[in-house]
Amino acid sequence: MQLSVIILNYNVRYFLELCVLSVQNAIENLDAEIIVVDNNSKDESCQMMKQRFPNVKLIENKENSGFPKGNNIGVSQAQGEYICILNPDTVVAEDTFTKVLAFAKKQKDLGIVGVKLIDGTGNFLPESKRGTPTPFVAFTKITSLYKVFTKTFGKYYAQHISEGETGKVDILVGAFMLMKRDLYNEIGGFDEDCFMYSDDIDLSYMALKKGKSNYYFHETTVIHYKGESTIKDGTYMKRFREAMNFFYKKHFRVSFLFSVFMEMGIVFFSFVKMFQGKPKPKLSPENYILVSANEILKETLEKQFNQKVELNKTAQLFPKSTAAEIIFDQNHLDFKTIIKAFETNKSNSFTFKILPKTSDFIIGSNSSFDRGEIVKISDF
Repeated sequence: MQLSVIILNYNVRYFLELCVLSVQNAIENLDAEIIVVDNNSKDESCQMMKQRFPNVKLIENKENSGFPKGNNIGVSQAQGEYICILNPDTVVAEDTFTKVLAFAKKQKDLGIVGVKLIDGTGNFLPESKRGTPTPFVAFTKITSLYKVFTKTFGKYYAQHISEGETGKVDILVGAFMLMKRDLYNEIGGFDEDCFMYSDDIDLSYMALKKGKSNYYFHETTVIHYKGESTIKDGTYMKRFREAMNFFYKKHFRVSFLFSVFMEMGIVFFSFVKMFQGKPKPKLSPENYILVSANEILKETLEKQFNQKVELNKTAQLFPKSTAAEIIFDQNHLDFKTIIKAFETNKSNSFTFKILPKTSDFIIGSNSSFDRGEIVKISDF
């Protein structure tokens, strides 16, 4: 078997449905399998999987075993030469795995491959490619110095290569990580003692320690709805500090320098937060655009929204003069076309939703600060 796609789920039933649907399309012509590991969700995720995807292997954990252990359980059941760790709030294109596998097979020193990630508004997610978070590099991250002095302090987000070029990077994000199963097992998988925010850093770094090279691959784009939506508050800072502390203790040593940089970063972060306002809310749509050929769906949405819905049959460039919610009917368009439309039409005036094939809901995220939104379609 060529590939095993491991999806660890916890209480994101609708995003999981969209994700598995996209993966199912993407592995259609591959010798591949999907393994969904559920960490004791309470939102009927498992019932949905059994009803909609009865041929997908489902592992039902009796407790929330965390990200590292949950993925390790999934990989232990995998049969593929390659594995892909994939978040349940992602959407892949029909040719994503074909392209990534072709690239991976050409590399003699293959570690882990990551891809170009965008959020639900079509914007590039910088964590798609990262550098090793040394104490100073971590300091430039939490103080946002990398944004002001990109050339000097751009190591955290591996800004030596652009989002539009493929190249070697140190660290990849756990939303999409493709590697050989043998290497994963040789490393020992995800460290189950890892804190949040350090598990993917640790796995990436362990691949480097084995003499392998990690790659950012830009030739396919994957939607990651969660993205960097974690609110940057005191809890975030505490977890970030714990993650870095874990990483340094395991691979280096926690020095006085580490403590100084972390304290300086936290003080600077708190100072900036005092003067920052709340994120601006996304504008309410002035109109709706449905990309579909389904007139009945158009009429159904008009009744539900109590507003006129414009029907477009192609995912073309949309005029950015007014705020609009663009709804892509996946019964009419493939995922690759929809993802491309996200990138092409990204704008402060647009929000995007997807109607998954043969589903009764639309789903998406209106900003990088949102986990997402699900709207059930009545009478459809």
